Amino acid sequence: MAQPPPSAAVLVLHGGHETGTEPPPWGPLNLPGIRMRPFVRALRRATRASEGGTEVLVRQVRYVHRGWNGTRADALRDALAALDAVGEEAGDVPVVLLGHSMGARAALRAAGHPLVRGVVGLAPWCPPGDPVTQLAGRDIVLVHSSRDRVTSPQATQSLTARARRAGARTCMVTVRGGDHAMIRRAPAWHRLTTTLVTGLLGTGTLPGPVTAALGLPPTAEPTEGTLDLDRLRAERGAGLQPSP
Repeated sequence: MAQPPPSAAVLVLHGGHETGTEPPPWGPLNLPGIRMRPFVRALRRATRASEGGTEVLVRQVRYVHRGWNGTRADALRDALAALDAVGEEAGDVPVVLLGHSMGARAALRAAGHPLVRGVVGLAPWCPPGDPVTQLAGRDIVLVHSSRDRVTSPQATQSLTARARRAGARTCMVTVRGGDHAMIRRAPAWHRLTTTLVTGLLGTGTLPGPVTAALGLPPTAEPTEGTLDLDRLRAERGAGLQPSP
């Protein structure tokens, strides 16, 4: 019996380097790629189709070069190529981009692609001069550790405010005690990310405070759209259960 066509897709973009024209290493030597494998597994479990149901594609993007490389923006090119490939394979399906660090920057920059419904960025790299107009009409949730020493949580909060003024629906979630590599409090990162991605796809339900933050007006202060993971969990109970 033929499988029904996919109903949606998630593209996962791992981190990288500011510069580097060599390809990422394969296998266990590609630590940024390995870092995202638990997220891929969790999303595949959460979006697994029931018998006769429709599939959600979950794909990890393979980069041609390991660095962003200035105006070349190589990871952005790879993200756009992967989105075009999803369109050729599955048609006009909604896509959520999940990126970490440089991959989150690529996801944000690629969000203007017509298939993209939303972006979940983990410890995103958000240079202050990056554009935000391409985020208009999209749902953007960025998650950052308060102790990140590689990318800036303050820059992430600033981007959510700039993007909201440009017409995006944005929210930031702070992970207290986490780190850039998402090793500390790893289960919490995995649960939160799965909840956010499935919620943006419409296959799950977003926590109520996240939905409220996404609905803030463009004039809202940056702090109004910033949530604390531990307070979310306290409100919804262990496991970050969605609102009824």
